[in-house]
Amino acid sequence: MATHWDVTSGFLGGTLSAWRGAQSFAPARKRPEKLLQLYDMENCPYCRLVREVLTELDLDAEIRPCPKDGTRFRPQAKALGGKKLFPFLVDPNTGTQLYESADIIEYLSRSYQRRVRSMRPIALAGSFLMSGLRSNKGIRARPSKAPERPLELFSFEASPYSRPVRELLCELEIPYVLRNTGKGAWTDMGPESFRDKLFKARKDTGRNRKILLERTGRVQVPYLIDPNTGTEMYESTDIVAYLEKTYAA
Repeated sequence: MATHWDVTSGFLGGTLSAWRGAQSFAPARKRPEKLLQLYDMENCPYCRLVREVLTELDLDAEIRPCPKDGTRFRPQAKALGGKKLFPFLVDPNTGTQLYESADIIEYLSRSYQRRVRSMRPIALAGSFLMSGLRSNKGIRARPSKAPERPLELFSFEASPYSRPVRELLCELEIPYVLRNTGKGAWTDMGPESFRDKLFKARKDTGRNRKILLERTGRVQVPYLIDPNTGTEMYESTDIVAYLEKTYAA
């Protein structure tokens, strides 16, 4: 289950990293027709830098988790790129395959026509601090049952509530479509109950925020869709319990 420390460490880590990966005020001008594919390890500081930029550019991606000792996607990544190094991006829209977080970020900025904040030394320091706070979470594979179809997760990188869900998905090697739901305006800041009462502003400030609002009447993350069972749910603690019951072996 998601614990108090999961959320507290998430808030602390988000503060230390200046809440990179929380907003998408300036989304990519160009959108990929096919989903990007990211071979990823949740608690890897270099992978986190790429996921932060995916949030800021408002780009979705299929996450293929590659935790240590993983057998589901690590061999696949090596077969494609020649080595087990992460992050590893595959863009089926251009045929591009890339290692190295800095190269991936530059590629995403150039290909999808929106520059992102650089400050790499600061960003990397914040990412390493977050990995330290989360310790062994989202690092090592656990036995699991593979789903027939990838799950879907509405999330944004800096969300302290989404992080425990993504960590468990990584440990269980469950592929999922990451629906980036970054904050599209300053009125999105803060928890749902706080911001909606205080600002009473539009909730559909971003592409996936609009989809969530139309689908559920709310905008909150994480939100999980499992097409294999027809399950859809909010609340990180409930989602973690569901994943453990359904997919942990």
